Amino acid sequence: MAGHSKWANIQHRKGRQDAKRGKLWTKVIREITVAARAGGADPDINPRLRLAWDKATAVNMPKDNIQRAIQRGAGGVDGANYEEIRYEGYGPGGAAVIVDCMTDNRIRTVADVRHVFSKNGGNLGQEGSVGFLFNHCGQFLFAPGTSEEQVMEAALDAGAEDIQTDGEGVIEVICPTASYAAVKAAFDAAHLSPEVQGIVMKPLSETELTGDDSVKMQKLLDALEGLDDVQDVYTSAILDESE
Repeated sequence: MAGHSKWANIQHRKGRQDAKRGKLWTKVIREITVAARAGGADPDINPRLRLAWDKATAVNMPKDNIQRAIQRGAGGVDGANYEEIRYEGYGPGGAAVIVDCMTDNRIRTVADVRHVFSKNGGNLGQEGSVGFLFNHCGQFLFAPGTSEEQVMEAALDAGAEDIQTDGEGVIEVICPTASYAAVKAAFDAAHLSPEVQGIVMKPLSETELTGDDSVKMQKLLDALEGLDDVQDVYTSAILDESE
């Protein structure tokens, strides 16, 4: 099971994302703009904007860039009118994949997503084909060595619904989306820093991939994340990092 280490998967994914920081900034700016347009420019009363702001600071985006994106969205001066679309499908080895997009051209986006799936051994499915295999929730992941007692004390009082520690010592906290801001604030107050945090589509079960399937799935995920219209990619796959 060493090759299927969840912690290795987390670190590997973060490393790949850090390498694409420029593209990440573009995606986060789009998310901030859409959030500000939908709910206003004040992150204290716009939870979606607060979440986008947190994503921006997590990838070291300067505050001036964040403020410009908010003003552009709240002022409605951005020429593009983005809509949100979710695509669902299967990758190599039968692992489920969800792709969340923001686009100003639905025809272009679905063509790009379908092409990436077919080119990399996957299949784009119908709406709802894999969504039931995931839970929409808040998620916080803490590195091995973090005090489980401190995490539990902060999380449970703030509304977390599940706390688990795996064999490697990774602590995972799950909460309803409505409780995400409160749980995050509790961790901030307790000076606890999750390695990963956000509102996500968490797979209800995981699919362990080895050999060619693992390599092909990594290529599929990289290709999807490389598309300009793609904001987030979720999968049930746990990849063999020893490959």
